[in-house]
Amino acid sequence: MAGRFFRYRSLGELEKEINALSLNLSFEHDSSKVRSYLVQPVKLGKFLAGNSIAIHPMEGCDGTLTGKPGNLTYRRYQRFGSGGAKLIWFEATAIVSEGRANPRQLLINDKNAKSFENLVRDIKRVHKKNFGTNSDLVLILQLTHSGRYSYPAPILCTHNAYLDKITPLGFSKEGAISSAYPLISDEYIENLEDQYAKAAKLAWKIGFTGVDIKLTHGYLGNELLSAKKRPGRYGGTLINRTRFLRNVLKKIRGIVGPDFLLASRISVFDGVPFRLNKIHGKGEVHPYSLPYLEGFGIDENNPLEASLKEPIKVIRMMRESGVSLVSISMGNPYTNPHIGRPFDKPDAGNYSSPEHPLIGVDRQFELCAKIQRTFPDLPIVGAGYSWLQHWQLHAGAANIRDKKVTIMGIGRAALAYPNLPKDGFEKGTLNVRTTC
Repeated sequence: MAGRFFRYRSLGELEKEINALSLNLSFEHDSSKVRSYLVQPVKLGKFLAGNSIAIHPMEGCDGTLTGKPGNLTYRRYQRFGSGGAKLIWFEATAIVSEGRANPRQLLINDKNAKSFENLVRDIKRVHKKNFGTNSDLVLILQLTHSGRYSYPAPILCTHNAYLDKITPLGFSKEGAISSAYPLISDEYIENLEDQYAKAAKLAWKIGFTGVDIKLTHGYLGNELLSAKKRPGRYGGTLINRTRFLRNVLKKIRGIVGPDFLLASRISVFDGVPFRLNKIHGKGEVHPYSLPYLEGFGIDENNPLEASLKEPIKVIRMMRESGVSLVSISMGNPYTNPHIGRPFDKPDAGNYSSPEHPLIGVDRQFELCAKIQRTFPDLPIVGAGYSWLQHWQLHAGAANIRDKKVTIMGIGRAALAYPNLPKDGFEKGTLNVRTTC
């Protein structure tokens, strides 16, 4: 599906563009070596993932109104189970009803636990049928609270001078958040810690290999990391801003014991909000002032650039708290989607990319590489591959080869092409017609 940017007829043409943009992207050209890097097993805590490809969490918004997996949810994960990836990272699942991002988001609780158990059993059955075993299949459940993007009303842990102006007061209402809009209390956050632990216990009993404490894309866990202006125990200093995360990890470990896998998907660069320029249609930066104190992983004196100083400290803290798997993401899909999901064609009503998507891919790879090289013994899952279409496996293999990442994470591409991992393992190349 050629677009405004993706018009390359060969890998050589793509590499020529990369060189012209002075980027650091590299590819493994030998298809046999592509296979050899991607089939490498990876030790995750006390578990083993049978290869180096992960299906990243992507919400289908197809659960029931009570939060159980729906028919389309089952279909999607059956396809992932038969697709060949040995790490399947389940989509964002709310731990309390008021923390759902939409009426169809999954919700884990005592009433819904059996439906999740059936889903896990179904995936394991399908995977074993196709590959002979599921003993090396790792299933992670992403636990979340949607925070300012909760439905039907925002739940704020901190005010953000820029996001408040563009956060709607409920998905069906116009308007923005005023400075008088109440923040959740320290007591509410402390209670959420227990709700996360309860949800993790359910996931453990159901048969998941582990859970992910979601720290991405502007949701509550991510926004707490940026709550520099919040008063009280959960805001201000980095020690306070990580209090929630540290407490959640400690409480979960105290319940599930030492073997259950603890993971986190973390945004290491939130970026600044962009908006549609109605004249030329491209994204442009919302005006901001310095120092920029909103967002996480941002250079306060140049917020268009990342600063990994605090993300590295948080990942080190997570590792000390027992986290043995980290997935790297960035950006906010509501305010700067080109950062987290480089694209050719924007969603309806959104802006066109203000940069060549290869720049966004390179940003993803390079920030991930800096994290991986800081923690060479910590399995890191990288993202940003989908825009490369039928050459994404060549990039993933090169990143694994060059020790920029441990596991290649596939997101959007897996929705259109669920057998992508299997084809890569068998052929070292992808079917152009089914790659989108």
